[in-house]
Amino acid sequence: MRPHQFPVAAGHIPPGAIGHNRGVVRPNYAFMPPEGVLVSRLPQFERTIGRILTAPVMGARFAQYVLEIEPGGGTRQPFREDGIQHFYYVLSGQVGFAIAGGPAQALTSGGFAYVPAGVAFSLRNEGPEPARVLALRKRFEAIDLPAPEPIISHRDAVPVTNHTGLEGRGFQFLLPYGDMRFDFEMNLMWFKPGTCFPDVETHVMEHGLYMLEGQGLYFLGTEWHEIWAQDFIWMGGYCPQQFYPAGFGDACYLLYKNVNRDVAL
Repeated sequence: MRPHQFPVAAGHIPPGAIGHNRGVVRPNYAFMPPEGVLVSRLPQFERTIGRILTAPVMGARFAQYVLEIEPGGGTRQPFREDGIQHFYYVLSGQVGFAIAGGPAQALTSGGFAYVPAGVAFSLRNEGPEPARVLALRKRFEAIDLPAPEPIISHRDAVPVTNHTGLEGRGFQFLLPYGDMRFDFEMNLMWFKPGTCFPDVETHVMEHGLYMLEGQGLYFLGTEWHEIWAQDFIWMGGYCPQQFYPAGFGDACYLLYKNVNRDVAL
């Protein structure tokens, strides 16, 4: 049980509930522990709880969610959005994912799907157990190249690379790395115990970071935060940032990053 997570008897406030909060929202970043992210309902989904992690109202130029889908739940009908692309990553359970009227493919934990802007898809949980899915929506920044194709895959099919050459860090590029048709990346970042960023990074790209495994310390702005599985971080452009894994095992997070486009003036 995490600190400040206590069983709550009906009508009683648990000890330490007042004035204790790991969550922080700053002008250029936010640290969001799951216990503070409340339930939302989304009209395109049935039998589904949506927990909105970040959105433009916070300052982000994308939206990210955790979807908790009951058996028999999911999209009410094939869903599409003009100009908006989608990415889904299965955290637990199993769902069926279909793109552009094709057959549904089973996705289990670690499975993912990319849906180009304007393409219809369906996401359903037809199994006996609840499913949890990380979702992302971003407006597509079109350039003079063909739009990307849909992708349905699993992280086990993606090689782990040592992108930076630093010992103890691994990268899995879930979307094709360096493909200029894409205007964002979704990467799994792996860290061995004792590994860290070589520098405090300060760059133009923004991030949505969802902690999948392990734990560590994350530096944001001028503050350090202890991060555990299911925590979420939004980092705006030029937010100083650094990560140091602090557990006994590997740490892994899923990282959104906007790339491959010039600065809008």
